Amino acid sequence: MPKLKKNRRRKYNYNVNRKKQNRAFRKRAAPRIKCSQIRQAWDRSKSVKQNLAEMGLAVDPNKAIPIPKAAQKVTKMEVDGQEMPMKAIRKPYVLNELEAEASLPEKKSQTLSADLIEYVQHMIKNHGENYKAMARDEKNYYQDTPKQIKRKIDVYKRFYPEAYQGFVASLQQEKMDQQ
Repeated sequence: MPKLKKNRRRKYNYNVNRKKQNRAFRKRAAPRIKCSQIRQAWDRSKSVKQNLAEMGLAVDPNKAIPIPKAAQKVTKMEVDGQEMPMKAIRKPYVLNELEAEASLPEKKSQTLSADLIEYVQHMIKNHGENYKAMARDEKNYYQDTPKQIKRKIDVYKRFYPEAYQGFVASLQQEKMDQQ
């Protein structure tokens, strides 16, 4: 025989601030816009499509610039001077700011660990360009092959070209002083 389900009536909780709870719910429901330019120009009373259209951005890139089908290419002739009619952009400053930000050069975000730099400098200092000797060195704890060591040195040269040139110049200076 099945058990009876207990119908427990939910009681109203008077200790919860409903206004605060609704605000928190609305805040969580609305997505956080990470792009500062778009966030500042966003109008919460309008839809996503309307907001992006005012800024000159497209919701669906496939509809913004349709790719003509092969059959349409043959039948229709394109005239160079004519373009698709564009809707008036009310907030062109957003698009200009985004273009300016995109045109800035990218900062170097990749760096090498201090241990790897020290390892590479030790290998170059003791063995020069002899990668086979580097592979047999005591400091080669991870038993890197000559090709792996060469790759690590190339990465160091690419990330720190000025430091590498200065290091090689100091090694040559030491050799001159010894002779």
